[in-house]
Amino acid sequence: MSDKETLAQQVYRDLKQRILEGQFSSDEMLTERTLALESGISRTPLRAAISRLEKENVISRLPNGALMVRPVTVEQLLEIVQVRRLLEGSAAERAASRPFTEELSQSRERMRYFTSGGDIEFDLFWIDDDAFHNAVAHAAGLPLLASMLTEMRSIARRCTITRTHDRFDQQALEHIAVIDAIEARDGTAARAAMEVHFDSVRTRFLGWLARN
Repeated sequence: MSDKETLAQQVYRDLKQRILEGQFSSDEMLTERTLALESGISRTPLRAAISRLEKENVISRLPNGALMVRPVTVEQLLEIVQVRRLLEGSAAERAASRPFTEELSQSRERMRYFTSGGDIEFDLFWIDDDAFHNAVAHAAGLPLLASMLTEMRSIARRCTITRTHDRFDQQALEHIAVIDAIEARDGTAARAAMEVHFDSVRTRFLGWLARN
């Protein structure tokens, strides 16, 4: 791999991370010149990174050449929640029929940290939330599902609604319930606990809409 390709990949990761962290709003105009100056790089690797993000529908180019982060609609967000409810409910049930993993055990310990309540930075919880859902997919022996979840979570994370809270104790308790059921080898309970978790997520999003 050439140095130019390596730099383009680095710029791609950095830009996407900034977008996922909400550093660019969906109504903010971006230009190649500004991004190049901020990143301290030439236009060539930047354009390669932008092209990749365009293909992923993360950003779009306007007729005047300006760039904008593509908004994620509420409808898209709720569709992702529904799809994940089905897929991850089945994964939790399957995981209960297989050996309990150290990854799940470690995730449960991390979730216990969040159950004390208090304000938690969104991006901190997101990392451990990501680890939980991946742990269930891996425990179920479904590595392809883990890859699919990464993509769906990246889309959901760009939606403003996902960043409107900083208390995660209830979500942590829901995650622990899933892991406990998997460890008990109760597939039915594991599926039900995962479905309850996504029902809770959906209710929270709809509640935010009702208030705004």
